[in-house]
Amino acid sequence: MSLSSPPNPGRPSTRERLQNAALELFEARGFDRVTVEEIAAAAGVSHMTFFRHFGSKDRVLLDDPFDPMIAMAVAATDPTLPAIERVAAGFLAVLPSIDPSDDAAVRRRLRIAVGNPALEGGMAANTRATQDAIAAIASDPGDRRDLNIAAAGCLGALMVALLEWAVDATDATLAEAVGAALRVMAPHLTTGDAP
Repeated sequence: MSLSSPPNPGRPSTRERLQNAALELFEARGFDRVTVEEIAAAAGVSHMTFFRHFGSKDRVLLDDPFDPMIAMAVAATDPTLPAIERVAAGFLAVLPSIDPSDDAAVRRRLRIAVGNPALEGGMAANTRATQDAIAAIASDPGDRRDLNIAAAGCLGALMVALLEWAVDATDATLAEAVGAALRVMAPHLTTGDAP
């Protein structure tokens, strides 16, 4: 889910070329059978260039630019709201940042990760980091506990929705799938309720 567009709209950035090459190789041969050197060669760059863009092979699939945005969006919500509403509203505030043109690549990344224990562990670690970042905005221990519980609930709902969206042949966008999961957690909130 890249938030930035390439410097030259007619030509993909090096990062995008690396990610596209990696996805093609992972889909053809499986994640574990592809090396960083093969990804770099397919993208027409050196393996050192790969590491300037991704810290490791799994980061091609697991990097998520939305995690810092989510914590900031939750921090911007009304602190008098119940924790579940604050967290859901923060997530809803980020939805307009999801570019529908990235949906196909995100779906491919998720499909590759599903069923690979190491990648699923990486997704769980990302989820925990987001949960911790949300809880860190709390001003007191009681608030931290409530935000931690609310974040865990919303993130769990999002993971279920994302994984179903990735493997189902649905026409729903990523933002629609995420929004539907959030409305299960806080039914009366809409995207317009977000800060």
